[in-house]
Amino acid sequence: MPASPPELPDETAYHLAPAVAARVVGGLLVLLALVLAVGTLVIAVAGLPLGVLVALVVGGVVAVVGVHLATRRVPVVRFDRTGYRVRWVRGTGVREAAWTDVTEAVTANAERVPVVVLRLDEERSTTIPVTVLDVDRDQFVRDLQAHLQRGSGLRPLA
Repeated sequence: MPASPPELPDETAYHLAPAVAARVVGGLLVLLALVLAVGTLVIAVAGLPLGVLVALVVGGVVAVVGVHLATRRVPVVRFDRTGYRVRWVRGTGVREAAWTDVTEAVTANAERVPVVVLRLDEERSTTIPVTVLDVDRDQFVRDLQAHLQRGSGLRPLA
């Protein structure tokens, strides 16, 4: 008797790859350093109280910690029973759609970056750069195929 395929979860979420998240937080830290340098000069020249600088530092630290937590907890790509949703990725195209709207799913390279393209009806598409996700590329494609088949009402052969 053949083994049955593993049960597909109702929802699968993919987060930013650690290297991408580090670049985002690093960029924010550089911006914070520039704001604090300019803020320190302005406060010194204008004779403002030191509490203003402390407020800038505290606000900046809270922003950095918030962005760090968001990059680790908020999913970039989410698959569920009815469709998919993509966040935080520029140039994605259609950010969310139902599985029944997907006419074709292909892998490709866009500017030397491996991507998955979900082609929808009416010449619309969603492009997902797989390298920004914290998942193996092949595993992502397998999960996508399974969700797409289930969302389209297809069942694997026994």
